[in-house]
Amino acid sequence: MELKVINKSKHELPRFATEGSSGMDLRANLEEDIIMKPLDRVLIPTGLFFEFEKGYEAQVRARSGLALKKGLGLPNGIGTIDSDYRGELKVLLINWSKEDVKISDGERIAQLVFMKIETPKIVEVDELNDTERSDGGFGHTGL
Repeated sequence: MELKVINKSKHELPRFATEGSSGMDLRANLEEDIIMKPLDRVLIPTGLFFEFEKGYEAQVRARSGLALKKGLGLPNGIGTIDSDYRGELKVLLINWSKEDVKISDGERIAQLVFMKIETPKIVEVDELNDTERSDGGFGHTGL
């Protein structure tokens, strides 16, 4: 897969930190620091614009270090960037902690992972094949 990037930020292009890294770090592209109060949700610009092939998605994921040390995460768990999106990549962060948290320009705020996806052919039917599990849902195997 080829990833085309327009970089309008003040920072270098995202890169894989190690040969085995599955995600690239995304950096905040800010004119001034942002102070996030507890439970604040803020959309952080990156200054990056992407183009990649149909059949892939980019997933914005939380950085475990920020979650542990500062209590920051993504309120939607994982953000999906579709292959036909051409706007600026922005990261939606939430401050889960009980303290104010400062986000500074250039700070690594999330990571970006690319995944191959399949687009199913949707077939409407009247019934589904039965399984041993059937409709057993939340906690059906016990706690």
